[in-house]
Amino acid sequence: MAGLIDSPDPFPEFEIDLGIKKQDAVKLKELAPKPAELQQILAVHPRSLIDLIQHRCAMGGGVLDQGDTPVSPESYEIALLSASSAIRACDAVMKSEVKRAFSAARPPGHHAEPDRPMGFCLFSNIAIAARYAQQVFNVEKIVIVDFDVHHGNGTQAVFEADSSVLFISLHQHPSTCYPGSGFEWEMGVGAGKGYTLNIPLDPGGGDDEYAAAFDGKVIPRMEQFKPQLLMISAGFDGHVDDPLANMTLTDDGFEMMTRKLADVANAHCGGRIVSVLEGGYNLRTLGRSVVRHLLAMA
Repeated sequence: MAGLIDSPDPFPEFEIDLGIKKQDAVKLKELAPKPAELQQILAVHPRSLIDLIQHRCAMGGGVLDQGDTPVSPESYEIALLSASSAIRACDAVMKSEVKRAFSAARPPGHHAEPDRPMGFCLFSNIAIAARYAQQVFNVEKIVIVDFDVHHGNGTQAVFEADSSVLFISLHQHPSTCYPGSGFEWEMGVGAGKGYTLNIPLDPGGGDDEYAAAFDGKVIPRMEQFKPQLLMISAGFDGHVDDPLANMTLTDDGFEMMTRKLADVANAHCGGRIVSVLEGGYNLRTLGRSVVRHLLAMA
């Protein structure tokens, strides 16, 4: 996990592998998490789900959900660390240790619904961190922007009846991609109606299509909402070279989206951003895209 501060400091290994110019490098502060506390997880998930995951791991592992969420004996403890990484990022940002923070942790979280693990996700990391920010720092308005290529169904399920969290998800059209949710008509329920914005994109869409969606829908809705904290579900599996979907984003596209989000954070959140790693399954393009995301946040 890394917090971003504003001092220049070159990273020769990035310059060699990624072509990052010396003047564009940023200094990172490492933030060490510890396993999340039970009460922090219970803010989003019932005890029955926590016990199920813990028991399955204690029995040696196996497969949860419908075959796409395997666990090993160590998965429960690692999932607690992953959730805690997002919490630690919130702590650092809200206490002004850093202005922006990135949780580089796995397993991811945005598919985990309150009562069901799915899609490689055990606990809903970003939702747990958002609830933590509300409870500990009294943050009244949070926006979560999810640009993972797959719909963040778990995050939506947590907040769909909650008007204090605006959830925006850009993803490959659900009729063509896992998990099959995230249609435009899914806008929230009850008090949360209108606080879920799903933007499904046709397969093959890339930097231009995402830029148009940001300029035409994402940024205006964020500016209308005026959040106090911006959180990002940063999935990089929409990359043209990623094997799990059919979008054509480039490294430049991820930097572009992040810069647009950072501009809104500067205008409404005092610059505060907490970003949490979600998908990304081509390790070479994942590494490059994450670096561009960090540079854009800085």
